[in-house]
Amino acid sequence: MSLHTTTLEIEGMTCGACVAHVEKALKSAPGVRDARVNLATERAELDLAPDADLAAVARRVEEEGYPARRQIFEIGVGGMTCGACVAHVEKALKKIPGVLSATANLANNRATVEVLAGVVDYATLAAAIRAEDYEPSPVESAAPLENREKEAARLKRDFFLAAAGALPVAAVEMGAHMSSAFSNALHATLGHEAPMMLAAALTTFVLAGPGRRFFKLGFGSLRRGAPDMNALVALGAGAAYLYSLLATFAPGALPEGARHSYFESAAAIVAFILLGRWLEARAKGRAAQAIAALGALQPKIAHVRRGAGPVDLPVDEVRVGDLVEIRPGEPIPVDGVVVEGASHVDEALMTGESLPVAKKPGDPLIGGAVNAAGFLLMRTEKVGAGTALAGIIRLVEGAQGAKLPIQALADKVTAIFVPVVLVIAALTFALWMFLGPQPALALALVNAVSVLIIACPCAMGLATPAALMTGTGRGAQLGILFRRGDALQTLAGVKTLAFDKTGTLTLGQPQLTTLRAEGLPEDEALALAAAVEARSEHPLARALVEAALARGLSMPPVEDFAYQPGLGVSGVVGGKTVAVGSGELMASLSAHSAALEAEAEFLSGQGASCFFLAVDGRAAAVFAVSDPLRPTSAEAVAALKKLGVDVAMLTGDRAATAQSIAAQAGVSEVFAGLKPEGKVEVLQKLGLRGPVAFAGDGVNDAPALAAADVGLAMGAGSEIARASAEVVLVGSDPLKAAQAVALSRATLRNIKQNLFWAFGYNVVLIPVAMGALYPVNGTLLNPALGAAAMACSSLFVLANALRLRTFAS
Repeated sequence: MSLHTTTLEIEGMTCGACVAHVEKALKSAPGVRDARVNLATERAELDLAPDADLAAVARRVEEEGYPARRQIFEIGVGGMTCGACVAHVEKALKKIPGVLSATANLANNRATVEVLAGVVDYATLAAAIRAEDYEPSPVESAAPLENREKEAARLKRDFFLAAAGALPVAAVEMGAHMSSAFSNALHATLGHEAPMMLAAALTTFVLAGPGRRFFKLGFGSLRRGAPDMNALVALGAGAAYLYSLLATFAPGALPEGARHSYFESAAAIVAFILLGRWLEARAKGRAAQAIAALGALQPKIAHVRRGAGPVDLPVDEVRVGDLVEIRPGEPIPVDGVVVEGASHVDEALMTGESLPVAKKPGDPLIGGAVNAAGFLLMRTEKVGAGTALAGIIRLVEGAQGAKLPIQALADKVTAIFVPVVLVIAALTFALWMFLGPQPALALALVNAVSVLIIACPCAMGLATPAALMTGTGRGAQLGILFRRGDALQTLAGVKTLAFDKTGTLTLGQPQLTTLRAEGLPEDEALALAAAVEARSEHPLARALVEAALARGLSMPPVEDFAYQPGLGVSGVVGGKTVAVGSGELMASLSAHSAALEAEAEFLSGQGASCFFLAVDGRAAAVFAVSDPLRPTSAEAVAALKKLGVDVAMLTGDRAATAQSIAAQAGVSEVFAGLKPEGKVEVLQKLGLRGPVAFAGDGVNDAPALAAADVGLAMGAGSEIARASAEVVLVGSDPLKAAQAVALSRATLRNIKQNLFWAFGYNVVLIPVAMGALYPVNGTLLNPALGAAAMACSSLFVLANALRLRTFAS
């Protein structure tokens, strides 16, 4: 049974324990074969059976208190004339997997569709409507990014409301303890009971108003037997609040020495946690900016030629084969090919080239690139999810949703963390209650609440995904696309990086580098040779033709063209018999020249490919063709060596050529004359030293890319090469291979720092919250300070991860 993968966006997750609960719930849903949940992206990637009901899957996870994020589409529907039309449109929409409800309205010719965010897009809905012979048009879409921004806005509002209530409570409670003058003035103004009544009322407002989310979600998780971070906050703040109510309104129920109120702790806990959540939401948004920036590159409108002239249509409505006008300064809406006009296009997004690229009829255009100047008419070839830009976004999202091997320990800990903390809090209460000094009850409460509040599974849950999200997003900005997130960890540990030669370290475009003529001018020799070679399909022949065109030489017509396999070509040009080819061909024609042959021998020793020209049976010229080194190849090799990575070169070319290129690039380890299977064998031997990466671009590199621990495919290479690699380097710059290694190491280092902080924070501060310092110096942790520390713990992890946004090299 074949599986398909889809993504749900999940709300309400705040810590690693939430992730574990959501994964468990999803895996228990019918039709779900596997589920991978990411706290930083708030997404769940599902492997589903063909008969899986997505709505049922969403309901299953919502039963656990984590709603699947939904999206509302308002779609204009043209052509509806009666109630039957309404029924047809609704039925067509409801059949789409991921559609939760659909209602069509005949009065305003609109359909309101509620879908699972990230599962169904506008294009899918429009296609279903169009299949029923109605005409869809977008009206409004509440995007997931807007939902994230709205949630941050709600958290900000709730924080300020909580702070407005908590500050007066803190002033009443703590001010009275810190200053007798303040206490006397307060009681003289309001009396002895009114300040406590005010503190109780304000704390009730804070907990029931902005803090209600913690109690709703927290007690819900307790009822399900799956406590989370919200449960810790609800229990901690709730216990402090209830104890304070008892101390204020029924003091006789408590021992005389234990009649203390902790309203300020309960209110401050909620305020500090909301502050942390708000700043955390903002930080998550910044971490996701790389994806948002990529998505923003695609314009919303395309000028599509329909009938006599252009019609402005939503880019989602553009179809393959449409003719689209692109005006100066406008972004290119989808992928296609130029059919009319000439211009320069900024393709830095895809190739990393800083200079605009000239475009003429027949040249490809990439969606998201910008038409710098001139008018272009393009025929669309790929639209929607098929465009290169959409592919990049999918790659980055896929990598961001991955789980690295290093995350395994954190996942195991967070899965049991909250129940363990509850047990520790209960033990703390019992120890202080039965073994502690008086007032034992008050001290037991304070320390137990501090344990509940200071414990932070959020930091452990965010440590890996936050860094991975930011690192892969930064990689996308640099043209480094991780097709699999776990490849990042493997690449960080590579000991050897092997490059393919042709097209990777070299330009992959043979060029004429030396021409020496004997008995006739160089231009005439080149024109005669190019005229004959223009009929040949050999890649070296193309180098001669392009050299002749570059010099503005005309190539006379050729008669009696003949191709001799393994030797060369010949023909009659302007009444002269011309032959171009190897030394063997010259020998068969008895066309000898000691000077030209010596030159060829010298150039061959330098790695060039040499062939001769004979005119009317006499040796007339020698040509040397080389595949030049890319401008940044030597810099890339040096950068990798600086990172401690051994560099090797693998090629099917002959040894002399390989050694020449290796010397120019600074590569000391060269393997030449290899077939595709030979490259695999060499990689296996190199792998004995440790993890090995391979960078290549051709179809013949696919086996090596697959065999290496990490395959890096040059973005300008073949589709097969890119499909076989774990990392795609956009464009053809080998320096990006070194950048990819450096970025991987920086990201992994960042993850380790986050994990060290997350674990160290809890290991050190939970004992402090239990009162470990009390026997030493009498120090007990105030629950409000515990809440502040807990909020700062998650923020530290996110702030540290965000440093990767500035990674340069």
